[in-house]
Amino acid sequence: MTVQLDGKSLTLEKLVRIADGERVTIATAVKARVVRSRGVVEALLRTGKALYGINTGFGGLATTRIPESDLAQLQVRLLRSHAAGYGAYLGKPQTRAMMALRTNVLLRGLTGVRFEVCRLLVDLLNAGVHPCVPEKGSVGASGDLAPLAHLALPIIGEGLCEYRGRIMPARSALNRAKLKPIVLREKEGLSLINGTQAMCAVGSLAVAEALRLAKLADIAAALSAEARSANVDAFDPRIHEARLHVGQMTSAKRIQRLLQGSKLCGKHSPTTRVQDAYSFRCAPQVHGASIDALEYCRAVLEREMNAATDNPLVFDGEILSGGNFHGQPLALALDFAAIATAELGSISERRIEQLINPALSGLPAFLTPQPGTNSGFMAAQYLAASLVNENKIYASPASTDSIPTCANIEDHVSMGMTSANKLQRIVENIYPILAVEFLCGAQARDFREKKTPAPRLDRVYRVIRKSVPRLLHDRIISRDIERAAQLVKSSVLEKAAGLL
Repeated sequence: MTVQLDGKSLTLEKLVRIADGERVTIATAVKARVVRSRGVVEALLRTGKALYGINTGFGGLATTRIPESDLAQLQVRLLRSHAAGYGAYLGKPQTRAMMALRTNVLLRGLTGVRFEVCRLLVDLLNAGVHPCVPEKGSVGASGDLAPLAHLALPIIGEGLCEYRGRIMPARSALNRAKLKPIVLREKEGLSLINGTQAMCAVGSLAVAEALRLAKLADIAAALSAEARSANVDAFDPRIHEARLHVGQMTSAKRIQRLLQGSKLCGKHSPTTRVQDAYSFRCAPQVHGASIDALEYCRAVLEREMNAATDNPLVFDGEILSGGNFHGQPLALALDFAAIATAELGSISERRIEQLINPALSGLPAFLTPQPGTNSGFMAAQYLAASLVNENKIYASPASTDSIPTCANIEDHVSMGMTSANKLQRIVENIYPILAVEFLCGAQARDFREKKTPAPRLDRVYRVIRKSVPRLLHDRIISRDIERAAQLVKSSVLEKAAGLL
């Protein structure tokens, strides 16, 4: 299996496949437009006209003309000077996504690089030579300059790479992969670092996972609702069709489908209430709003994946300076995604409380057979609460802040990479929150009368019980949570629920 890049048709699903290790090819038809764009750059250079970033300095140094003898070094020094990142390296999936996105931009044929640059990026990707890109250092305009500089260094044989599980100098990694660095020409260094591909890569993979977590939140809510003997009327499609929101209808349909055939809730159970707490009754409204927000973010990201974000851009016979590198569209969307994803954890924690609180559930306190002697899931709820609190902090927008840079030339920046990194941390926190809810839902069911459960939820229950046995006496609960979190991270729960 391979994904073909053509500068126009990359999708979130294709990007996830590349991030997960799938090989990449370049569509045959795009070479001509890349070559044509390069020809425009070389023709205009011969005129002696001042061309930003090609024969001038950068940013606040744009008025400084560069002698022809220094033009090649200008591009190399740009990469070195802007490789100012710090902190932990991006994960391999995020780095692979970033490499694919930058290649896709160059293949639009509006950046003026040679085709050899595009080909080497793809060769590095397919050989598993992954640049080491620190996660901190981008302000989101002029694009993700620092992360992209680190990404570009191995093209000239500099910087660090991960290759076959080891961090090593880029030149060593290239030698082992039987690849050779190239000498950059005019504009090519600038064309490699102007753009939003770091925030787009991190944000896209996080949004893809958040959409999957929304599905898992529906499964967790259904399991908890059955164990709690919820009133299934709240999931009737007529209610949700009356409100018109697609995400809400999607969530309600999934939950209702999961509850079909259950004798533990609804009219079949004497403990069913006329109305349940909002965390059950309004689950489709809350989950659905998050789904709609995330789908909006997906659309923004997919537009950006196939956008020309370089500066300047090369058109037929003309080079124009603009600001397509500005990350504001992504920054706003990723902040929105952060809020939407955090809400999945917030309402999940409330369902956990509904299950472990005997005054609300009618079940033994903290879901232990011997309350007092045992504390059951008491501290597991503490964990969920702490993570929800952390997510509230991460959900605060980064895009509302702007710190001018580059001698006030870059006087408004997006901070979109911060938005992307925060979203990724929220996603990571949702795994254990949902893990606790799945554990509590399974444990609560163990206390219910022995009636027929919903077939789909029974399969989910059995998958959980295969990894985590019923809690009869207190044990180190973090181990149970870790096992359950691994189930959430994998696809086994979705498969058991018939939602894969």
